[in-house]
Amino acid sequence: MLTALVSCAAPAALILIVLTLLQQAAPAIEKFGPAFLVRSVWNPVTLDFGALPYIYGTVLTSAVAIAIALPVGLAVSLFLAEPGAGGFRGAIGTGIELLAAIPSVVFGIWALYVLAPFSLHNFETPLSQHLGFFGFLSGPPRQTSLFTASLVLAVMILPTLSAVSRDVIRSVPRGLRESSVALGATWWEATWRVVLPTARAGIFGATVLALGRALGETIAVTMVIGNRDEIPPSIFSPGYTLASKIANEFSEATGTLYPSALIELGLVLILVTLTVNLIALLLVRSNQARMAA
Repeated sequence: MLTALVSCAAPAALILIVLTLLQQAAPAIEKFGPAFLVRSVWNPVTLDFGALPYIYGTVLTSAVAIAIALPVGLAVSLFLAEPGAGGFRGAIGTGIELLAAIPSVVFGIWALYVLAPFSLHNFETPLSQHLGFFGFLSGPPRQTSLFTASLVLAVMILPTLSAVSRDVIRSVPRGLRESSVALGATWWEATWRVVLPTARAGIFGATVLALGRALGETIAVTMVIGNRDEIPPSIFSPGYTLASKIANEFSEATGTLYPSALIELGLVLILVTLTVNLIALLLVRSNQARMAA
């Protein structure tokens, strides 16, 4: 009975948070309705608000961060899961896990003074010059941009992605790999065709956890994303995320409608996160059903 009550605490807390946000965001919800999600204007002077640029920035930066971090994290987890050279592998694993202990504001400072200039000269400028005919990669590159925010997010979610994936890969029975090697498969063939398919559901779960971290990150992103109220034409342009918009303006919001609109942004952020997690859960279940069939 006690364990059942304790297990209900987490969903009860989530429901309480959502109800509180709904209550505080009620003035904005009543005024703008569902159109709040597709409006691009944000004008505190005329009390006219919309969330579309911030939804776009949140989803784009998180998606690019996952695209960058997933192959790196998967390679790291495969390396750490292999036996042998325990001291060396253990030191690398500890170093990666310690990244999770670094405060977000420190990541932001490092990104602003180290990562942003490096990215500008080595990634953004060459990509813009050679692939600028793609609208997504066009425009003058900047140190503070959606791309820089995506890079720092990729570094921040790497510990979660690699640590969970490593544990999942280690849980795959060694007999499966040994059997495939005994049949003549190379190490890479055994890994690609046996180990990774077996651990697919767990790796997908690790990816969803990392994506949840990326969607909600605030301070580090705020320091390097550029903070511009528009849907940017290029990934090298400044933008905004839901979390960074709330962090930047909540302390100076006055009246009733302005803070209510910011709180509704928080409600939208929860909605986006829950939607992503529900889609991921459906994909995992579909994959498990297909494998069982």
